[in-house]
Amino acid sequence: MADEQNLDAQALEANAGEAPSDDLGARVQALEEQLAAAQDQALRVSADMQNVRRRAEQDVEKAHKFALEKFANELLPVVDSLERGIELTSAEDEAIKPVREGMELTLKLLQDTFRRFNIEALDPHGAPFNAEHHQAMALQESPHVEPNSVLKVFQKGYLLSGRLLRPAMVVVSKAPSEAPVSIDEQA
Repeated sequence: MADEQNLDAQALEANAGEAPSDDLGARVQALEEQLAAAQDQALRVSADMQNVRRRAEQDVEKAHKFALEKFANELLPVVDSLERGIELTSAEDEAIKPVREGMELTLKLLQDTFRRFNIEALDPHGAPFNAEHHQAMALQESPHVEPNSVLKVFQKGYLLSGRLLRPAMVVVSKAPSEAPVSIDEQA
């Protein structure tokens, strides 16, 4: 009987030992799962922070790049006026010569300043029409030029760091229409 009691006690101890070990195994597995979830969440938060930082840097870069947009738009009519004034004055007229030279120097200063700040003029005369950069003001038949080409530029367009400030206002060529056919010629 003593042997049976010893065997029962040993069985109870073995069962008691297994229960805590099973409980520890389950607990370790649960903690490992929690650790994996926390590491995954930490990676996601880190990636989100990098994305936020990158977007903020891009926004700051764009703000610096395009901060001059309103100011440049205000200066474009000044450039237009200087160019028209130079077009309308004669270089040979001695009375106007000093004024013309002053306008030319002022225009050159403005153009140099525009170049330094990545503002470039669009003067598409003779180029194919580009709806993204040109605004067609009229169509004109022209047998000497390819259809859909810029024949005349009313007003130059401008880009600021590749972004359109103002489209060029242009006259676009179209194919000459055929002579009208009379009713007598059709029969």
